[in-house]
Amino acid sequence: MSEANDRTASVERSTSESTVSVAINLDGSGTADIETSVPFFDHMLTALSRHSLIDMTIRSSGDTHIDVHHTVEDTAIVLGEALRIALGDKAGISRFGDATVPLDEALAQAIVDVSGRPYFVHEGEPAGQEYHLIGGHFTGSLTRHVLESLAYHAGICLHMRVLAGRDPHHIVEAQFKALARALRAAVQPDPRVQGIPSTKGAL
Repeated sequence: MSEANDRTASVERSTSESTVSVAINLDGSGTADIETSVPFFDHMLTALSRHSLIDMTIRSSGDTHIDVHHTVEDTAIVLGEALRIALGDKAGISRFGDATVPLDEALAQAIVDVSGRPYFVHEGEPAGQEYHLIGGHFTGSLTRHVLESLAYHAGICLHMRVLAGRDPHHIVEAQFKALARALRAAVQPDPRVQGIPSTKGAL
């Protein structure tokens, strides 16, 4: 639960397919303690934490003997819910953020609006990216699914564009790092912002 000036949240979710717990601090230093039982996903979430400066403690387990899809999706859902709670009424935040991040030959751009209106656009991955198996468990199609689930449950508008890339690992990692930097900018308090950064008075 988040209180005034305390931009933290802890959320747990348990189903017949997975058990997930997430604790975050928006005003952290990028400290990550992540175990999802999906090693490549751990790597991506660690990058998300490090480059957003959002502290994250994540524990996930599930029916990975069937497929990692449920565990990965449910982790993204819970992380999104934690972000929404930690943001509270969003008073004083910058609200918008964008970042273009390279990883060797890969280049990704993320644009975030902490709008309270979930929306997701994903463009530019090369043909066949969704079929690549990365790290022995994580299929490329899960990237879009994670980003979409996170955006919808966090209540943010997210546009993600892959501008270049050849290596499947690099293409995914550039997207997570771009999201991290865009989130970092969007959730950052701006001392010049008075109240809710919206002409409607609510986000």
